[in-house]
Amino acid sequence: MIYEFEGRTEKEAIDHAAEELGLEKDDFDVEILETQRQGLFKKGHVRIRVHTEKPVSPSYTGGSANAGNYHDEENIQRTVPRQPVFGDPAARNEFEQKMIAFVTELIERMGYAGKVSVLFREEFKLGLKIDSEYSSILIGKKGKNLDALQLLANIYAGRQGHPDVRIILDTENYRIRREESLVRLAYTVADRVRESRSSILLEPMNPFDRRLIHTTLVDIADVETKSEGEGLYKQVRVYYRGVR
Repeated sequence: MIYEFEGRTEKEAIDHAAEELGLEKDDFDVEILETQRQGLFKKGHVRIRVHTEKPVSPSYTGGSANAGNYHDEENIQRTVPRQPVFGDPAARNEFEQKMIAFVTELIERMGYAGKVSVLFREEFKLGLKIDSEYSSILIGKKGKNLDALQLLANIYAGRQGHPDVRIILDTENYRIRREESLVRLAYTVADRVRESRSSILLEPMNPFDRRLIHTTLVDIADVETKSEGEGLYKQVRVYYRGVR
């Protein structure tokens, strides 16, 4: 089995994993996924992946505990879900039927026709695909319309008794294209920061996009990132490590 945990330091994350899983440290292997050192205005952050064949504590529920008081909207630990299941776009159960019907009615009330189907399934995630000739409008500038639709879908899913399932909406493979674009942007900005030994503040982004920037640049030795601002759409500052 595979699990993910977080902490301010590597030791804290490993100690937390051992305590939550009810295992000795020799009972599991540790893979370091993300490391951000502590700075003057920034807490340290380490994310690890734990691999074990040992049975874990019956009290472990997965994804509900945080190391100490540390938590962040961009870094929510949980048991690593199974790989996505593709291939069956039709609803398999009542919950999926309701989600498809809700999103379909939502875009129709906006005045646009479209067909909604299942894109993928994971243990704690359901992807829905919107096929519409109005996809560009449904996506909106920088994906903000699609994000708004996705937010409403997640609220509805919670009201249907599934607050632990994250709904992902996509159309015209926007999510994949956006991810590729952000990765390229992250490396380009990192190069500029390293050359100028200064910092660059990126445009406001949603939590998923910000997390992608953070994780893309985490292994670059002399560059760090931090989120700035308030609310859902914060900005990521990419800066040379010697600049605060």
